Amino acid sequence: MWGGTAASPAPGTSCAWSTNVLAVPGLDDPSLGAVVVSQAELDERIAALGRQITEDYAGRAPLLVGVLKGAFVFMSDLARAIDLPVEFDFMAVSSYGSATKTSGVVRIVKDLDIDLSGRHVILVEDIVDSGLTLSYLRKNLKARNPASLEVCALLVREGRQKRSPTLKYVGFTIPPAFVIGYGLDVAERYRNLPYVCIWDGAES
Repeated sequence: MWGGTAASPAPGTSCAWSTNVLAVPGLDDPSLGAVVVSQAELDERIAALGRQITEDYAGRAPLLVGVLKGAFVFMSDLARAIDLPVEFDFMAVSSYGSATKTSGVVRIVKDLDIDLSGRHVILVEDIVDSGLTLSYLRKNLKARNPASLEVCALLVREGRQKRSPTLKYVGFTIPPAFVIGYGLDVAERYRNLPYVCIWDGAES
């Protein structure tokens, strides 16, 4: 894994960074800015989410629907923190392309393989930004008649949604900057960083 923990945001679900905390030790990359959520904080919060989901879905086998590609790292760790016989499926949608700002248009690139009828579905998202993608996915999945549908988002970027989204499970609320790492990318790079940090490079 790259580097180590360069910053330790305050405990809890709301994170803020310090502008004087910059590069990750051992990784000479000027594009990597302040660490927003450290690896240790990710581990602790995901374990807590796993316990909460285990309690909420006791006696049931929830279906985790991961939104590719960004949520794959989070979903892998989340699934292992849930003490239930979970099942998996994946969707791929596009609203960013290779740029750092949403295009405003959502399209399905890969659809689900499993029928959602009667299933207890948890939609697993990496980050909620404008809320456009999440709104589209919720409507799309609800139309498939699941028994229940909840959302588990690793990150919510504050101040970017037209209306406050109703999310049952949230990892962290972060300030409105473009972030990378732990599954989040810029032009397909940096997904393998074990923490979430600011992208200090030029926009694509």
